[in-house]
Amino acid sequence: MKRKWIAGFLLAMACLGVYRGDVTQVQAEQNSSASGDQKEYLQGVKLADEEAVEHAFSEVCVHDPSVIKAGDTWYIFGSHLAAAKTTDLMNWTLIDSDVHEGNVIIPNAKEEMKEAFTWAKTDTFWAPDVIQLEDGRFYMYYCNCEGSSPLSALGVAVADQPEGPYEDLGVILKSGMGPDQPDENGDVFDATEEPNVVDPCVFFDKEGNLWMVYGSYSGGIYILPMDKETGMPLEEGYGKKLLGGNHLRIEAPYILYSPETDYYYLFLSFGGLASDGGYNIRVCRSKNPDGPYYDSEGQDMIECRGAAGSFFDDSTAGKFGVKLMGNFSFQYEQGEFGKFRAGYVSPGHNSAYYDEETGQYFLIFHTRFEGKGEAHQVRVHQMYLNEDGWFVVSPYRYAGEVMEPVSEETIAGPYKMINHFHNITATIQQSEDIVLHEDHSVTGAWKGSWELEDGNRGVLTLNGIVYKGYFLKQWDQFGYKNVITFTAISDKGYAIWGSGYEAQP
Repeated sequence: MKRKWIAGFLLAMACLGVYRGDVTQVQAEQNSSASGDQKEYLQGVKLADEEAVEHAFSEVCVHDPSVIKAGDTWYIFGSHLAAAKTTDLMNWTLIDSDVHEGNVIIPNAKEEMKEAFTWAKTDTFWAPDVIQLEDGRFYMYYCNCEGSSPLSALGVAVADQPEGPYEDLGVILKSGMGPDQPDENGDVFDATEEPNVVDPCVFFDKEGNLWMVYGSYSGGIYILPMDKETGMPLEEGYGKKLLGGNHLRIEAPYILYSPETDYYYLFLSFGGLASDGGYNIRVCRSKNPDGPYYDSEGQDMIECRGAAGSFFDDSTAGKFGVKLMGNFSFQYEQGEFGKFRAGYVSPGHNSAYYDEETGQYFLIFHTRFEGKGEAHQVRVHQMYLNEDGWFVVSPYRYAGEVMEPVSEETIAGPYKMINHFHNITATIQQSEDIVLHEDHSVTGAWKGSWELEDGNRGVLTLNGIVYKGYFLKQWDQFGYKNVITFTAISDKGYAIWGSGYEAQP
């Protein structure tokens, strides 16, 4: 297993390397292929060597990354007993991976967590979560699952240091019981209504109370009050359902509180996690940690459930939640460096982090890539709250940028635009060409207008739909240049991204 993982990792590194390409197209060739709206803006698309901007990244493969910060270091823990750390959210160091003897996180996991492995009939872990409680120790909420059924166990382990070693405190929840075994509620387990006890996220609310949200597919997403001193459940049973039912493909709940808006934001992954599964990241929000949660259309997420007798009903699930990100690819434009551009495929199973010192929000997730099969890596993008209190996600990965005012003069120009729409699909959304004109009109594949407010806040009206978000300067890792981008979201939960062509200092 480990040998197979290492081979896959090395293949991913080789395939996903970014190389600087030579600019071979002259201005005349650019103009000959450009649309009429774009031609007047193509000056400056070519990037001189001295204008190139470099940023270093060290990549890592951790599936289902859950984040915790201790001191000046961020740690992520994921499936298959993988973990990594970083001090800048750009350069990651793998701590360990795979359930094997001597893994520094849990050195003897199969013996230490024998009850969970035996119950779930598996030889690996799924997505965990780690939190530091008031005693200063680190509590890992681990889970094991058979995979083709909700036969799962969720337990707790503790360590003095975030990297471990973790010692088991025992299993706290089980699911997938047979007809002769009572479930956690003392009844016959019903997979259409009750949860698969995996994908935990443990968090403190603004009052200092501890909660655990969890669940995947099966009967839905649940939340359970926890004892902040012991880390154990405060009540028997599975807790309160927040959404789901009848095996909707919804999993990976993660709750983040924002002191700016006084909302709890519930992030979720919809669709299947494989490269052809249409995995995508969504969010809803509530004034209370245990709900009810609503999306931007005011829909109560408890209504997000499959019809009786249905299975993997993506058409129903896709109507709910604010879709922040799905499959996408920013296309190469003539005159740019970097013809190789690997778009994201099935991004998901995110965690999120709010930095109280800087006021920054970060989205941490794994993603696959165009043409690279099931190879995956961790990515970090910044998030921002728009004027309606909904998160929008930066189009490019975090490269140390901070939000700075941008001018209307730098905004005007040609853009590649992505509309993430609202469906669950394996289709990769290809960027389309638009132009934001100096007179605030928008032409190209989408038509309308744009406005800049307060140095960064942006409002785009495209094909009659209003999107609210921000204009930002970001680093285009494939074009080796800083560009102006935009990220915005509509009232119906459609996210749009834009990436400018022209290099910015």
